[in-house]
Amino acid sequence: MRKPPLRRFSLLVILCLVCSIAVAQTAPATAPAGGTAAPAAKSSGKSTGASGATDAQIAAAKASHQVWVNLDSGKYHKGGRWYGKTKNGKFMSEAEAKAAGYKAAGRD
Repeated sequence: MRKPPLRRFSLLVILCLVCSIAVAQTAPATAPAGGTAAPAAKSSGKSTGASGATDAQIAAAKASHQVWVNLDSGKYHKGGRWYGKTKNGKFMSEAEAKAAGYKAAGRD
């Protein structure tokens, strides 16, 4: 039995939509219209983006006895659960953290 033309057309349209959504999800993000990205802000210490520090950065900071400063809360961590894991933070020496006005975290 033959399928009606409208049903075939509907299936074709659905297939095209699914394929375009799949391609859109896997395509890399493009640069802004100006062709250049905004310059990154410079700061002292190793600052991280929204995802915290990488395992390699954490290991290097522990080896050099640095603390992790949570820039949002104003607390620094010498180790423990939040060391290198908060969204907005950076590594620095404990003396630098104290001089900048950051306080030691109560619990690590």
